[in-house]
Amino acid sequence: MTNDSSPTITGYHAHIYFDSETEPAAQALRTDIDARFEVVLGRWHHKPVGPHPRWMYQVAFKPDIFADFAPWLALNRRGLVVFLHPETGDSVADHTDHAMWMGDILDLNLSVLTKAS
Repeated sequence: MTNDSSPTITGYHAHIYFDSETEPAAQALRTDIDARFEVVLGRWHHKPVGPHPRWMYQVAFKPDIFADFAPWLALNRRGLVVFLHPETGDSVADHTDHAMWMGDILDLNLSVLTKAS
């Protein structure tokens, strides 16, 4: 049963968090992702950016690979914290109500996000 008021998911972002000690694991994970999935790999951020409290890179992907990519990522994240969320146009809800965490749950800086009107 579908809810006509549900937002449309246009894509997903997975944010892979790392630090100076876990950067080699993040690089290995990135290499594996790039070899296995059709995704867009974002830049390396060696400082907190946007709502993200740690260093990270983003993996953008289309909804049609979620069923393959998300379980693979859950099992192969190399101990790294991963934040995964849909893109619906409401960045506040996407980063809170619709979000999924793998590993620790981190506090995001939600003040930089825009709520859909």
